[in-house]
Amino acid sequence: MRAHYKFWPHRLPHAITPPATSLWDNLAVSARRYPDKAALVFFGSVLSYADLLQKAERLASYLQGLGVKKGDRVVLNMQNCPQLVIAHFAILRANAVVVPVNPMNRAEELKHYITDPDAKVALTTADLAPELARASDALPVGQGLAHLVVTQFTDAFDAEVSGEEAPPAIWRDWLLTQHALPILQGGQVHGWEQALASCLPLPELQVGPADLALLPYTSGTTGLPKGCMHTHASIMHNAVASGLWGNGTAENVTLAVVPMFHITGMVSLMHASIYIGATLIVMPRWDRDLAGRLISRRRVTHWTNIPTMMIDLLGSPHFEQYDLSSLVYIGGGGAAMPQAVAQRLLDQFGLRYVEGYGLTETAAPSHTNPPDAPKQQCLGIPFMSTDSRVIDPETLAELPVGEAGEIVTHGPEVFQGYWKRPEATAEAFIEIEGKRFFRTGDLGRVDEDGYFFMTDRLKRMINASGFKVWPAEVEALMFKHPAIQEACVISTKDSYRGESVKAVVVLRSSHKGQVSEQAIIDWCRDNMAVYKVPRVVQFVDALPKSGSGKVMWRALQEAEAQTGP
Repeated sequence: MRAHYKFWPHRLPHAITPPATSLWDNLAVSARRYPDKAALVFFGSVLSYADLLQKAERLASYLQGLGVKKGDRVVLNMQNCPQLVIAHFAILRANAVVVPVNPMNRAEELKHYITDPDAKVALTTADLAPELARASDALPVGQGLAHLVVTQFTDAFDAEVSGEEAPPAIWRDWLLTQHALPILQGGQVHGWEQALASCLPLPELQVGPADLALLPYTSGTTGLPKGCMHTHASIMHNAVASGLWGNGTAENVTLAVVPMFHITGMVSLMHASIYIGATLIVMPRWDRDLAGRLISRRRVTHWTNIPTMMIDLLGSPHFEQYDLSSLVYIGGGGAAMPQAVAQRLLDQFGLRYVEGYGLTETAAPSHTNPPDAPKQQCLGIPFMSTDSRVIDPETLAELPVGEAGEIVTHGPEVFQGYWKRPEATAEAFIEIEGKRFFRTGDLGRVDEDGYFFMTDRLKRMINASGFKVWPAEVEALMFKHPAIQEACVISTKDSYRGESVKAVVVLRSSHKGQVSEQAIIDWCRDNMAVYKVPRVVQFVDALPKSGSGKVMWRALQEAEAQTGP
């Protein structure tokens, strides 16, 4: 028996049998059971389960009219809003595959999310539509988008809303502006209301557990981001298991501020909540005082977040005005929760912060702490139906308690492989005792109770407030700057974000003295997602290199660790 079974929630089995149906069926079932119940609440506007179902079906029929067929990949590029949920389920109902894209990505990055999955249709909000159109227009003829469906934020809430649930003043221009629809070269742009007015017949539901449902992208140590192939079954498992693990019932009221384009928000919040018939209180971005007001007013019971959100809320000058007494479950991941903050939550509110761990490849949690027996700054124990171990990354032998090695995971939530990347897929898996284990690339150890702890990373990656930044991807983008001859991206310490991005740059001789560090940062801000943008740029005459000519990034990283703030 595995050591962690002693701490397993007594009411739960070690493994589950998820429904052998599609993810769409979860919405259809909840809409039949709870037609008038609030599914989504957005700045005071309530969308019932029956309305959510109807809008998703109409959009699905419209997508079919645009030529979307079974297995086609459809780009979904939105911040949290009801339209994201409608679009996500509409794509699934159209028998297609959701390609979720981080809305912070810029045109140069977005090109890859169009060409790699061979996407011809995309859905987005009007503030992001020009960037997608620019990306598509920059591609060779025939490789761009054929259709772009665009919604305004106010398609989902009353622009005149006031009071505690109104958008913060700083967001009002962003949310209330009626953006003009862009022109798409060689394609068509469609308005949201036009799409939802579709009277076309619904396509036959043709997908089941083994079919591809989701193609989220994850970066790595080299090259461009890779698509992770998730079936309806792999997402279904973690949606069901997440609901069970957090004492989920239809009475859950969940604060959805973790991005639902990200695997954690998508699976542990959106899919888990829709499966059990819960209510999602949707926030498009983080704002500590709006979060405090919504938790108080809507009596939020469950909140999955990243630790920096919790720290920020506790630091609000208005914090004493907020009522957190409705919360029964709070947790998250992406970065370790500081011990002092976790202790304050326990002492002041009786809340145990439940940390978890997972990757895009594992549909969010592969590990999580038992809600009644969590350990602080700990990844947790292997999730339901999951076998996880620590191995020697060289010999692949399982290591004893306390010894650090690579974390490997086997379970129904593990992805099928990387899209169009058979070699990368082969490298990502090993076989142990006849079972296929995914190599996470993270170094950890297991204690005597079977709890996993992170110790380091095999992969070259920066963790900025829970956002993963892959240096190779940032470097590839920076090389497009005409002044940059070479660039090496490393992490630098950040008191708030944990880590931030630093770029060590060699300028072309023709540009030395002609461009500043700030000019490089500003260019990066225009060409990549803001969380990837270097906070610090350092000019050097040369980068350290090995005998084979490879940049010795570890030497730069070690030097930064000794001299950084």
